[in-house]
Amino acid sequence: MTQLFQPTCVLDLRATLGEGPVWSARDHALWFVDIKQKRVHRYDPDIGSHQSFLAPSEPGFLAPKSRGGFVVGCKTGLYDFDPKTGTFTLLSHVEPGLPTNRLNDGFVDARGRLWFGSMDDDEEKPTGRLYRYDARGLKVMDDDYVITNGPAVSPDGKTLYHNDTLKKHIYAFDLDDHGDIHNKRLFAQLDATGKTGGKTGAHGEGYMDGPIVDSLGQVWVGLFFGWGVHVYAPDGTLIRKVDLPVSNVTKIAFGGRDLKTVYATTAAKGLSADDLKSQPLAGGLFSFRSDVAGQPQNEINFL
Repeated sequence: MTQLFQPTCVLDLRATLGEGPVWSARDHALWFVDIKQKRVHRYDPDIGSHQSFLAPSEPGFLAPKSRGGFVVGCKTGLYDFDPKTGTFTLLSHVEPGLPTNRLNDGFVDARGRLWFGSMDDDEEKPTGRLYRYDARGLKVMDDDYVITNGPAVSPDGKTLYHNDTLKKHIYAFDLDDHGDIHNKRLFAQLDATGKTGGKTGAHGEGYMDGPIVDSLGQVWVGLFFGWGVHVYAPDGTLIRKVDLPVSNVTKIAFGGRDLKTVYATTAAKGLSADDLKSQPLAGGLFSFRSDVAGQPQNEINFL
């Protein structure tokens, strides 16, 4: 049985770069991607089954649609994905003039709008952007990122969180009813004054990876090279660290019928041969129980 804040590996996938978990109440399954292996994965916790689909290029995220299926953000653009047939249909190119960029993390807000980021795949140049995509089209909302992660939105829909991974920052923005963001400010950061406990190494506390917000407005963020997940109060105070037995934790999702079963994707990327020997479950899918429920997964409503 999955225990409270006690992670166990439920799928020993050995993903190179597991990312983007989303819970589908529609089929009671967890969907996620392996960016570097160009795979979309489905995990059914009731029977422990696993399916895998080959994407047309590196998939950074997938987002469910209210009409069924998903939008998948890949290196080459946004695709409509039909799980019944396994087919991907191109919807739109996003950054055809930036061939070293790819799409990374994504999120659907309560109004059915899709938000996602791009990044430099070489992890060097600040060519990454934050986008909003809705019935009005595609719009750049923020820029000057090397690696973007997120966004995520508070339960009242008024605060949007977005990560600058290399700077080890989470930013907060005011989000209005029209989907515009204002008042960018620092919400939380790693390697600031003071210790948080848990494992640290050459990368300090690690790097802010994918964020998600629970039903109480707490921000949960995966820690790449950080051995776990940080949980921040709505005022930015660190209130908990959930430790995992692997160093590269990329993002979590809340699932199950009560939205209190947490799933965490992880990665083997960046680990040495010795690291992999000491972390044999790196790249696995982990699960643990939480005493706080997540927010229901929103669905894209304009496609």
